[in-house]
Amino acid sequence: MNERVKQLLALGREYYGARDFDRAGPVLRLVLEEHDGYADVHDKLGVIAHSRGNFSVAEHHFERALELNPGYTEAALNLAVTYNESGKYDRAREVYQRIQVVRGETAEGLEPFARGKLANMHAELAQAYVDAGLVHEAIREYENATSLCPQFADLQVKLGAQLRAVNRFAGARSRYEAALRSKPDYVPARLQLGVTLLALGDAEAAEAEWRRVIALEPENSQAKMYIRIQTRASQHPQ
Repeated sequence: MNERVKQLLALGREYYGARDFDRAGPVLRLVLEEHDGYADVHDKLGVIAHSRGNFSVAEHHFERALELNPGYTEAALNLAVTYNESGKYDRAREVYQRIQVVRGETAEGLEPFARGKLANMHAELAQAYVDAGLVHEAIREYENATSLCPQFADLQVKLGAQLRAVNRFAGARSRYEAALRSKPDYVPARLQLGVTLLALGDAEAAEAEWRRVIALEPENSQAKMYIRIQTRASQHPQ
């Protein structure tokens, strides 16, 4: 590495580390003009392009980073995210399936950051399936997401909603309960657990969950409405 490239590389990395993408981008591109073999430079330029919505440019840089270093987990994650946001779901899936076996690791061996990013990618794909009306496919992706990060209460709740949509009420209940184990004060989980308990025929337990919601959020109008409806139903049974 000549002295010019060394200085440019150090400067570009410094700007990037400070999230000053306007200055980092031109400097890092100068580095590549001198030498195209820096995987981390391609990754950084990919991140910059992605942040500006230039997904095709971002793909190019992430793909080149992986050509230079096939074990570059961060670049692989970034590429999978970019594919996903470009609607290239099959390619995204292929990339993050490869991530799971890089250097002989399984998903269980991934660092927390990587696990979280992968879980959110599964969740994004699940939402795309929901939007397309493909509930069973959405369930599969939410299951993948929650297997990676079971502590993500919001994803457990989203999975519960899809399970309930296909009348899998017991499965939905288990997801809401899982959400509450990791985040006991998570109101959406407790509210929907009540709805699910009611569907399972346990009106008393359902009302108890809604009253817990009121204890957490005294002005929660949805829980108040459910309680009113349940109270009227119990006073005027069919």
